[in-house]
Amino acid sequence: MRVLSVLGTRPNVMKLAPIVAELERRAGFESVLVHTGQHRDAAMLDVFLGELGMPAPDHLLGVGSGTPTQQTAAILQRLEPILLAEQPDLVMVVGDVTSTMAAALAACKLEIPIAHVEAGLRSFDRTMPEELNRIVTDQLSDLLFTHSPEAAVNLAREGRPASAVHAVGNTMIDTLVAMHSQITAQDTTTRLGLSTGDYLVVTLHRPALVDSPLLGDVIAEICSLNTHLPVVFPLHPRTRERLGSTAALEAAGVTIAPPLGYLDFLSLVERAAGVLTDSGGIQEETTYLGVPCCTLRDNTERPITVELGTNVLLGLSPRRIGDVPRLIEDIRSRPHRIPPLWDGRAAQRIVAALEGHTPSRTLVRE
Repeated sequence: MRVLSVLGTRPNVMKLAPIVAELERRAGFESVLVHTGQHRDAAMLDVFLGELGMPAPDHLLGVGSGTPTQQTAAILQRLEPILLAEQPDLVMVVGDVTSTMAAALAACKLEIPIAHVEAGLRSFDRTMPEELNRIVTDQLSDLLFTHSPEAAVNLAREGRPASAVHAVGNTMIDTLVAMHSQITAQDTTTRLGLSTGDYLVVTLHRPALVDSPLLGDVIAEICSLNTHLPVVFPLHPRTRERLGSTAALEAAGVTIAPPLGYLDFLSLVERAAGVLTDSGGIQEETTYLGVPCCTLRDNTERPITVELGTNVLLGLSPRRIGDVPRLIEDIRSRPHRIPPLWDGRAAQRIVAALEGHTPSRTLVRE
């Protein structure tokens, strides 16, 4: 079976790396890798590819930055000839970014079977671009690989057949498990002048916050919080651009860091007192590691992290940032629980499911 996998962002790399490794390990599979170039910070994406041991992509689409519509159009136009040339038996897409949805749409137009890894997640907020990407991708996909129990419920509610749904676990956790010894070997905390267990990691990048008037209030609250709990803030390129100046953060003593590679970032998170974020994937990594997470959003597509008590939704409310030290202590007082199947073997289950899958559609020829 020839499996063509598509990535476009750093989180895609973490989710795909263990699957690509498992495909290459098992007989009977041929792996083709396409990199859309959706993330404009190409150097950082290359760092992730290298750290996670991913092979060099077979095809580079070079889409670059732009609106989601512009990126979707470019991916459709540039991916179609590759699909026709490579003749894959299956297209593998992961997560919920523009590249995920666009690649699924391109494959569906050519009647190529599609597998979606991380299927069924829902925030129930259609103002989020990622939510629309999830819904469209799940409707087009033939194989739906879920990593939490509520995902299967969501898919059933939307009319997807139970026979297409496979509970496999979380491939991001596969990567974390596989790389854990290298993560713990990093000295990122010391290098940034921080003390283990005595700082807060902050990551912010979503448009609902970064592109809104709330950003100024959030920065003010973070500056105030730094007087009680040292803050380290790896700045996403989008956030740095919107801020314009980091002078207020620097004056308050906040440690500003550039975007970090996978190993450095997870090392920093694992040794932190807690994390303040608007990210989705970090909610999962902190849940596995047992690190308290406070999420500056009104909703989450990963409710299992809240149900297990590792993650607290603050709402899109800057004033709640002052509650973070108390919330960290509350979370640490609870038993640490990990979701079912988050055991480092999700990729094995995915490839086993592929072994039992017979493609049911025929590629449209030129």
